[in-house]
Amino acid sequence: MAITVKLDDLLHARRLTLTELADRVGITLANLSILKTGKARAIRFSTLAALCEALACQPGDLLEFQPGSPAEDDQAPPLTAPEGE
Repeated sequence: MAITVKLDDLLHARRLTLTELADRVGITLANLSILKTGKARAIRFSTLAALCEALACQPGDLLEFQPGSPAEDDQAPPLTAPEGE
């Protein structure tokens, strides 16, 4: 995936467990685990904001773009302008 989640690094730096963070943010441990392992396909802005608040960080501290990494779902067509424009 071109976007990686650095949640594990932030948890380690703040000496928090996944369970403690799940309690603070109010999301299930299962959903937080999916995010942590990089298996999530999307994240709501409200969840991202709650994670940033609980971890006292910015979205860029949680997510990282890695150029050249293959995306998991290359099934969507590329975005192009309609013909004639």
